[in-house]
Amino acid sequence: MNELSREQVGRFVEACRDVARRGLVHCSCGNLSMRVDEQRFLITSTGSWMERMSPEQVTLCRTQDGGVLSDNKPSSEVGFHAGILRARPEMNVVLHFQTPCATALACRRPDGLDYAVIPEIPYYIGSIGRVPYFTPGTDELSAAVTEAMRANDMVLMANHGQATAGRDYDQVVQNAEFFELACQILLIGGDSVAPMPAEAAAQLRALRSKGARRAC
Repeated sequence: MNELSREQVGRFVEACRDVARRGLVHCSCGNLSMRVDEQRFLITSTGSWMERMSPEQVTLCRTQDGGVLSDNKPSSEVGFHAGILRARPEMNVVLHFQTPCATALACRRPDGLDYAVIPEIPYYIGSIGRVPYFTPGTDELSAAVTEAMRANDMVLMANHGQATAGRDYDQVVQNAEFFELACQILLIGGDSVAPMPAEAAAQLRALRSKGARRAC
């Protein structure tokens, strides 16, 4: 695959399977991409199930425009994966996931919900973006998600799911799992859930922006 090593593809395949094992995606929903170098990235192929991902279902694409460099078809969301990797050169992995609680909140009307109910949200993820519903796989969705991800590491896509970016695979998985936990708390607790004090959340965001992150 354009001089990619078997080891590189194997690491990506294992990452995809791990995403599925963690319950972050179901069947053929969701997709994962991983930067190879400044010009290329790997992404799950269209219709692939991450739980049984194989090297034949890995697609190599150009970061510049999402153009395909291998013999199979990429995920229909290749546009926003390429867009995020271009807009955020410090990020190397993008995950589109659909966990139950987070997606339930993505299906609600925007209401200024504060997700900072646990320290991990302001400290590890920061601000949460949101885009309105667009048909999956369209240029409109790609443009909206890419723009929202310029200032956020997590974005809700209304009635669709979530996208998150990270420096490496561990960071995107951590983002997804902490965000799902916060959404679960919000759904279970309902109106009785209070977010963290604004000052405390701001302090954690400030530590995050300074790169002084430690385990909470």
